Amino acid sequence: MKNEAIFAMEFSKVYPLLIAKAERKGRTREEVDQVTTWLTGYTAAELDRFLETSISYGAFFEQAPRLNENRRLIKGSVCGVKLETIEDPLMLEIRYLDKLVDELAKGKAMERILRK
Repeated sequence: MKNEAIFAMEFSKVYPLLIAKAERKGRTREEVDQVTTWLTGYTAAELDRFLETSISYGAFFEQAPRLNENRRLIKGSVCGVKLETIEDPLMLEIRYLDKLVDELAKGKAMERILRK
């Protein structure tokens, strides 16, 4: 799938999939919200509002109020692609969230996920 297709997907369609992935592994929506707010600077209430709109996934990240500086500490692979090799800045932000949810699903402690 080309990056443009991912960027155009609706946040309200993608975010529930991230929540479901975490919940299948015994984690909660609140934890997904916590890593998402940590990464983007949005509040949990803002996430709820976005779920009722047609904002694109790309715009969600482009309009993020405060991307966390420590997100650069997120390393590893998502879907077999090393984060360090992703050149498109917007795709990298999207993959950071994917990686955080992967870490949640794998049972990592929240302190480690949030790079504390």
